[in-house]
Amino acid sequence: MLLYVTVGTNNLERAIEFYDPVLKTLGYRRLIRKHDEAGYAAPDDVRCRFWVVYPFDKQEATIGNGCMTAFLAERRKAVDAFHAAAMLYGGIDEGPPGIRPFHENFYGAYVRDPDGNKLSAVCEQAESS
Repeated sequence: MLLYVTVGTNNLERAIEFYDPVLKTLGYRRLIRKHDEAGYAAPDDVRCRFWVVYPFDKQEATIGNGCMTAFLAERRKAVDAFHAAAMLYGGIDEGPPGIRPFHENFYGAYVRDPDGNKLSAVCEQAESS
């Protein structure tokens, strides 16, 4: 359904320092780096689906109330690693890893990036033994 998602930044270098290690925990990688944007892709995708950009209108990037990007995690350990990396690289905790009430296997963590954009990593698989 979605082609891609963008979040704004006021400091692309700082954003890359955050997103490179944080998204790596989920298996995602940066494919594109230009002067005004960085694009990330899933392991099996040759196209960037998540972009960090300076706003096109050249105004300051601001966060949207109620907006959030949720990344798919294959395992709960990846959600844990996502949250830990986000905290290590300047993120803000918005909800530590854990089961959420949406369904019995909804295991998620919530953070904000250094620009205030809200992000989540979610695993919907049952925990393996």
